[in-house]
This record gives sequence, C-alpha cells and structure tokens, in this order.
Amino acid sequence: MSWLRSRLGDGERGSALVEFVFIALVVFVPLIYIVAGFSAVQRGVFASTAAAREAGRAIATAPDPESGQQRALRAAQLAVEDQTVDATDVRVGYVGPGVDCGAGGGYSPTLAPGEEFSVCVTVTVRIPFLPEFVDANTATGQFVVERDRYVDG
Repeated sequence: MSWLRSRLGDGERGSALVEFVFIALVVFVPLIYIVAGFSAVQRGVFASTAAAREAGRAIATAPDPESGQQRALRAAQLAVEDQTVDATDVRVGYVGPGVDCGAGGGYSPTLAPGEEFSVCVTVTVRIPFLPEFVDANTATGQFVVERDRYVDG
C-alpha cells in the first residue's frame, strides 16, 4: 500500500509553482499596470497644478502682457518637465475673474494694476502602453492672479 501512496503523491509535485505563476500573471500584472496608470494620471494632475501656479507667478511680475505670456508659458513648461511629463502637451490659457477653466476663455490679460484673472494650464496625460492617439486624459490646473494695485511705471 505504501507504494500506491507514493505513486499518487508524485503527480502533485510542482503544481504549486505552476499555480503561483498562473495567479501572478492573472492578478499581479494587471494590478501593476493599474498602479502605473494611476501614477501617470496623478503626476499629470500635480504637473498641471504646479504649472498653473508658476505661470501665474511669472505673468504677475511681468512688465508687459507680451513678455508676461512668454514667461508664463516657459514657467509652465519647466514646471511640467519637473514632474517628468512631456512638455509638448502643455496649453496655457487665461480666463476672467470668477470663471472656471472649463468654460473656455479668450481672455487676454492687460496686467493693469489690480487686475484679477486666472491662469489655466492643461496637460495631456499619457497612460503607459496605450497608443499615442489616445489622449483623452487631460488634467487642468487653475491659479488666480491678482496684480498688485501699486506697481512701478
């Protein structure tokens, strides 16, 4: 009888390893992909928020609107690059006081003393291993700028 038990037990050898590999592929690989995708989206949100803040600070201290918008764009690009997001996917826009960035814009800041407006920075977030044409994931950061009432010049 002992020879029968030993023969039946031999068929089960190595099956735990096969089951573990199967479970690892079915559970852990999608879980790692979900974590990587979530971190990419979160990085985009951080990048858009930081870029809006830096762009707002750059334009608020500018001497004129043209140079201010150039400085704001460059500050936004640097802030986005700091979060390791591709800086080619950055759009900087402006909206009037109390207007949400999603409402669109077309506002052009004059940088008059006491002027209030918002800087909106939109960053396209790329999810890992998705094709380039899938760019529906965007994050928008908004920063309210209020120019100082007392400025030189």
